Amino acid sequence: MRAFAIREATDTDLPALAELLSAVNPRHPWTAQTLKHELQALRDSPLGLHVAQWVAQDAVSGALLGAASALQFGGMYHPDRYHAELGVHPASRGQGVGTALAAELDTHLRARRAREILAGSYEDEPQGVAFLQARGFAEVMRFFDNVLTVADVDPAAWADQAALPPGLRVLSLAELRAEVGETAANLAFYEGWREAREDVPRTGAATPIPFETFRDRLIRPEFFPEGVLLAVTPEGEVAALSELYLDLHDPARLNTGLTGTRRAWRRHGLALALKLAALRLARERGAAEVWTGNATTNAPMLALNGRLGFRPRVAWIEMKWGGV
Repeated sequence: MRAFAIREATDTDLPALAELLSAVNPRHPWTAQTLKHELQALRDSPLGLHVAQWVAQDAVSGALLGAASALQFGGMYHPDRYHAELGVHPASRGQGVGTALAAELDTHLRARRAREILAGSYEDEPQGVAFLQARGFAEVMRFFDNVLTVADVDPAAWADQAALPPGLRVLSLAELRAEVGETAANLAFYEGWREAREDVPRTGAATPIPFETFRDRLIRPEFFPEGVLLAVTPEGEVAALSELYLDLHDPARLNTGLTGTRRAWRRHGLALALKLAALRLARERGAAEVWTGNATTNAPMLALNGRLGFRPRVAWIEMKWGGV
């Protein structure tokens, strides 16, 4: 059995931790920069979100073998709900690292009297699913990456569906900022985003995100305002949006954030028009792939993405213990 120690993670671990997490899930790699930003955003939340992390460190080499965290997220917040994450480097599995980290998590969450814990595993990693099932977790939802090869999209085939209804314009956030100023543009973006996100499938009720917290989204390392496509009314209201983010590991990949439409503007083709605008931008930037994530219950978005040529990858199985 390999000798290792479990200890609390510190910010000095971030480069090694990002490397470890990228090895655990190469589909969605991390950089130390993005990891630092995400953790700081959680710590700065006015909700007082709980953030706790541990690493398993090799007793001889000092290498990180695994990591675990108990987190709370503001977008689906309840004081007794926690998100547990646990990963072991592929080269260090089967040596008791995951079991030791799980015991640390269990002790911590019991002490905090957690009533609901969310965790998950990919469907092609049955040992991860079994690991959670053995600890009382049950499946509640599935999500998967949908990936589109940009070269497979023929813009001419979609020309008659790329236009918005009369009076609406497609503007990037960068263009809207140039027209009305950064603060007004950010507020308009926020109002559209705030309403559109309410109907995104999730395993619990959405909780409000104040503008002060939303602004953190605008300074994420992978954020670029040219990639935020907005359907703007003559009055300056954002009726719909589709976000693209840079991938800091792969310059040939763009990742989709939220695509959504405010309720009063649905069934007018806005989401499709903005998706097509995003794909034109991806082509102009030389991107090879565009990734997006969808819940298996989100039939309208799955249908839209399927029409455009997105193809699903392996599903992430969200599992839950307890309930609030």
